[in-house]
Amino acid sequence: MKVSSVFYVSTLSVLLGVSGNTAAQSEQLYGADPTLPEPQRGLLPNMTVPEPAEWGDQQPTVPEGYTITAIATDLKVPRQTLVLPNGDILVAEGKGGGNAPKSRPKDFIAGLIQARGTTSVESGNRLTLLRDSDGDGTYEEQTVFAEGLNAPYGLALVDDDLYVANQDALVRFDYEEGQTRASGPPDLVTPLPSEINHHWTKSLTASADGDFLYVGIGSNSNITERGMAAEVDRAEIWEINAETGARRAYATGVRNPTALTIQPETDQLWAVANERDELGPNLVPDYLTSIQDGGFYGWPYSYWGQNVDTRVRPQNPAKVESAIAPDYSLGSHRAPLGLAFSTPEMGDDFAEGVFVGEHGSWNRADPVGYKVVFVPFSNGLPDGDPVDFVSGFLTDDGRTRGRPVGVTIDPDGALIIADDLTNAIWRVTYEDDE
Repeated sequence: MKVSSVFYVSTLSVLLGVSGNTAAQSEQLYGADPTLPEPQRGLLPNMTVPEPAEWGDQQPTVPEGYTITAIATDLKVPRQTLVLPNGDILVAEGKGGGNAPKSRPKDFIAGLIQARGTTSVESGNRLTLLRDSDGDGTYEEQTVFAEGLNAPYGLALVDDDLYVANQDALVRFDYEEGQTRASGPPDLVTPLPSEINHHWTKSLTASADGDFLYVGIGSNSNITERGMAAEVDRAEIWEINAETGARRAYATGVRNPTALTIQPETDQLWAVANERDELGPNLVPDYLTSIQDGGFYGWPYSYWGQNVDTRVRPQNPAKVESAIAPDYSLGSHRAPLGLAFSTPEMGDDFAEGVFVGEHGSWNRADPVGYKVVFVPFSNGLPDGDPVDFVSGFLTDDGRTRGRPVGVTIDPDGALIIADDLTNAIWRVTYEDDE
């Protein structure tokens, strides 16, 4: 991985009349009731993308009592993982999109800037299986389980059915415990919206009883600049009948639901979402929230409940009135892409709550995210500030060694992290002194 200096475009932003980042703006607010600043508008936001750096002899930072290890390297854009019943790990590798028209100068400029912080490795379009045959924490077997997929992202296993959310379709493989390669091509469950595909990732989880699958489908724009026709069936979470493929909109107005999971004990669906841009460095908070059946979460008409986005035309006061405020602010522009509920095996300090993989910002002067955080829960709800659990991806000189995406917890209580810049899978384990 080539080492180079940080790429700044703050000067360009100043030339285009964009407000800079002040000390007051840099404060990030978390929790159920964040204080939201006034929107800031300009031709372009301040943008800084940390350029890649080598790890060398360094590795990510974890709390005392925990150990982190790279269990797979040289992958082809790993995004999400799934731990199978026998302990094998499936990795979805690929990147999609790319057919969104860049009709505005800012679209072209933003695309160039974002590309500076992504891997140059070609999309794998495959599933890779990792196996630790002797249980020593070293995954010595690495095989291609399935290939020829279309930017796979979300993964779910229900009995002997393995579901994969490609960027254009939900598909199903037959699965038998212990197999290392798919027995044949997948069956189509249902097509997924893929025209333009501004937000291409399709997150996935299964209901607790396995009868339904939930797929997160992101918007086709930041804030409807491509017109409402491009947003049909977008910014939604679909509920899909696993047997028939029939689907309905379970929740709407979720701009980009990038990770979904079911809460143990309650069977409640939860999501993390990437919110809208171009309202300043501290708007709009990305969030963690439970998802209500039939709920509307604001996009595009409002954010964080009833805060109206005046850029949208025509306005829709009735929709704004019905908008649900999320449960928990993660802070703005963190780009959460991974979500997993913890287990007691993770240790007392991290036993109750969720881990969130934060891919990191591109549209702020000072980068944020680029880490895995733990959000503590009590009585089934978020309670307290997020805690850095895996950090060190950002260097002291403003570069980045990696970008976390999906997070998963295995039955032993190890946290599995996909890193699509390092092109590696990290495993964090807890050493119990008792």
